[in-house]
Amino acid sequence: MEILVVGGAGYIGSFVSRMLLAEGYRPTVLDNLSLGHRAALDPRIPLVTGDLADGGLLQRLFSDRRFDAVMHFAALASVAESVQAPLTYYRNNVANTLNLLAAMKNAGVARFIFSSSAAIFGTPERIPIDETHPARPINPYGRSKLMVEEILRDAAAAGDLQSVALRYFNAAGASPDGRMGEDHRCETHLIPLVLKAVLGGAKSGARLKVFGTDYPTPDGTCVRDYIHVSDLARAHLLAADYLSAGGASAAFNLGNGKGFSVMEVIRTAEKVTGRAVAFETADRRAGDPAVLVAAADRISRELGWQPAYPTLEAIIETAWKWHASHPDGYAASQTGPQD
Repeated sequence: MEILVVGGAGYIGSFVSRMLLAEGYRPTVLDNLSLGHRAALDPRIPLVTGDLADGGLLQRLFSDRRFDAVMHFAALASVAESVQAPLTYYRNNVANTLNLLAAMKNAGVARFIFSSSAAIFGTPERIPIDETHPARPINPYGRSKLMVEEILRDAAAAGDLQSVALRYFNAAGASPDGRMGEDHRCETHLIPLVLKAVLGGAKSGARLKVFGTDYPTPDGTCVRDYIHVSDLARAHLLAADYLSAGGASAAFNLGNGKGFSVMEVIRTAEKVTGRAVAFETADRRAGDPAVLVAAADRISRELGWQPAYPTLEAIIETAWKWHASHPDGYAASQTGPQD
């Protein structure tokens, strides 16, 4: 199966593209490398460097190659940044996706796997969050993801394409061998920030900030659902097979179904690393719900997906191997991990 992986040099996209190659699919990556890393890619995977805003490039790409499906990871994903620059988010996450979908339609490519987000739900009314939960996003990032989901529903109703939207909760972790992992230019995810505090805090005096200790949770800190990046990648392959077999368009929540507090993450990181995490408390951040935990029963039932890394300790162990051996991320590598 020939698959175009858009944003395939990013954190999740690079894991997916490598898993596709390892399991006999034929991936091609399209990435503008503004946030992704060439070194994260397997050198055997063709890389087309370019942007979804470039209609001519998309036309040439779909004319030159025949794809059976498209996986779309190319999005801006910072909630705080989306509030400050909403037009940028709508242009990149919505308008550029429309460019991609139009190019697919013109080329007769009708299978699409979309990276959506738990941010579409907004402040939860009930926990765990299943697919029937009301979608009321509270920031431009979440709204941009929901807009695309609505576009995909309309396109499916019109017979233009079949799609699967995968609503991620908190992606985390790295490859078990420590050769691939999370490397964001502006890191906002908790587990990397905790591990960076372990690595750099003793030298610089930097301390991790814990935002809010008065939430209605067992220890007063926010609770989140963490899912290993390899488990996310597996779900994309299952979604591609599901659509290839004639599956109808669908949206699935993707999480472990377990919640861990900020303090649990800190204590687990201390256990894994054998080092203390220096942190300080701060006021709550606006818009942070107390608890976000997924109900992933539907994807388990309909696609046969099960997490291979269900425990927080296993997720952090892989992340620690990556951060400890690559404190500067992919910066020191030009070719990336070899298979």
